[in-house]
Amino acid sequence: MPTALENKFRVLVAERNPLVIAALGDMIRNDSRFDLVGSIQTGETFLRAAAASEPGFDLAVLGWRLSDMDSGEVLAEMQRRGLHARIVIFSNDHDIGILKRCVRLGVQGYCYQFDDPSILFDTLVAVAHGRICIPYIDVSKINDTPLSRLTTRERELLSVLADGWTNLQIAARTGISENTVKYHLKNLYDKLDVRNRAMAVALYAREKNRGPHASS
Repeated sequence: MPTALENKFRVLVAERNPLVIAALGDMIRNDSRFDLVGSIQTGETFLRAAAASEPGFDLAVLGWRLSDMDSGEVLAEMQRRGLHARIVIFSNDHDIGILKRCVRLGVQGYCYQFDDPSILFDTLVAVAHGRICIPYIDVSKINDTPLSRLTTRERELLSVLADGWTNLQIAARTGISENTVKYHLKNLYDKLDVRNRAMAVALYAREKNRGPHASS
């Protein structure tokens, strides 16, 4: 929290794009409610700052893509290490999946780089005061992912695909014909909106890495 003397919230910016850093820095320095304490470009540097015995910031603005990882990976690593910080994601990507991922990982604030600057500062103020401020999202669907739409049998099929099973192996071990396997795979690809086995396995790996609730 800000000191009584300065009555300002100390803000740390983490972003890989120097132009975004410069623009954010100018806006923050020109707002009497905030004090810009520094800017960094990597997630690992941010994690070290958050882990300090006395963090030098009250809240942080994180761009979605940092030089070494994305902010989802930063948030997941913070959970793994038991670190806590008030964070606002400042995303240049309108992918609703990114927003859902960040909310699942406990982010307190989220806004877009193409929003009016006032939205960013309203979000910063809300998060600085301990509130959550994110764009509208149907929270009942927060854990919806492509995998969540699959049946148990389809998830099992996707799992063995990820393990490298061939169509012939799947047919032999499940007692169905290879043509039936192909039929099930086509339905699986349609549900996942992918074109082939490699894309399905890549999607499976990405979703599994997003946390324990990704496919619930």
